Amino acid sequence: MSKYFMQLFNRGTMSDRPHIEQIFPGAAVAGGEIQIRGNGFCFNGNSLRPQVKFGGVQATLVVSSDRYLVARVPDGAVSCEVTVGNPENWSNPVPVEIGVVIADNMHPIANPALDRDGNIFVTFSGSRGQKVPVSVYKIDTNYNVKPFLTDIMNPTGLAFDRNNSLYLSSRHDGSIYRAAANGTVTVFAEGMGIATGIAFDEDEYLYVGDRSGTIFKIAPDRQIFVFATLEPSISAYHLAFGPDGYLYVTGPTTSSFDSVCRISKTGEVEKFFRGLGRPQGMAFDIDGNLFVAASHAGRRGIFRITPDSKIDLAVSGSGLVGLAFTRGPAAILVSNQSVYHLNWGVRGRPLLV
Repeated sequence: MSKYFMQLFNRGTMSDRPHIEQIFPGAAVAGGEIQIRGNGFCFNGNSLRPQVKFGGVQATLVVSSDRYLVARVPDGAVSCEVTVGNPENWSNPVPVEIGVVIADNMHPIANPALDRDGNIFVTFSGSRGQKVPVSVYKIDTNYNVKPFLTDIMNPTGLAFDRNNSLYLSSRHDGSIYRAAANGTVTVFAEGMGIATGIAFDEDEYLYVGDRSGTIFKIAPDRQIFVFATLEPSISAYHLAFGPDGYLYVTGPTTSSFDSVCRISKTGEVEKFFRGLGRPQGMAFDIDGNLFVAASHAGRRGIFRITPDSKIDLAVSGSGLVGLAFTRGPAAILVSNQSVYHLNWGVRGRPLLV
């Protein structure tokens, strides 16, 4: 075959076949937007929009060009292979992980919590002062959803201690409650202001964020100390301990350029990362990377911040407010109404050692 006819042959076959070079990020939930880079997306480079499919489900294109696409993850998509098609050909498939809804009609406003058996606990927080029929739901390992607690107003932060007791804050009355496995509830501490995020350190001191700006420290014998003071938050504080022993704190303010702060063991506050929109729930992986629900640079979802403060989008999704790692390479994500299970090649750091 002559060189001329070989060029015509290639132009009509390989050059018309879309090719995906990169999908970013490699994980999302329905409604999240992923970026697709490659070439040949538009047939012969013309303006005819290509198609993007998640498995067999077609996605909506937000941005379209011959080398760059932004696609919104469609409802009903599961972990699958993404392909790009034009009137002549379909691209190479590239796998993506999609979070699966395991519970709906919830109202978490912070991280979920997992007990030592892998059961998931999620709040139905309600609006301030709203009495709801169920305060906390339990989702077992088969994803059966059952009421767990019913009498706590505006439950907010959740955390387990080493004895597998669940602690939760109430932003309604400023109390910290402790719930046994059978659902029996006792008051652990009172007078925490508008109590929101909570977290245990390795010595089992409990830290509580008061929305007015105080971080309290509660000893195992229930003595209460003021640990640190921050700028007031417009919604809630979210707390997580890092492998460096620092307490990491987010608290959305009226700024669109919020920070992740960290607090030393002696209570000194410093800025760890700045530039997030409405940062909320956090969790660490075993490599010391911080994952935080927020928005950044026009994107929304779960962001990974490395120990040296480099940031990238790890999971794309709108309305995500928190996450918790399972014992395996997976995570539980929550939005303001849904709970997702995401198979993920990331392993979380144990909350208590």
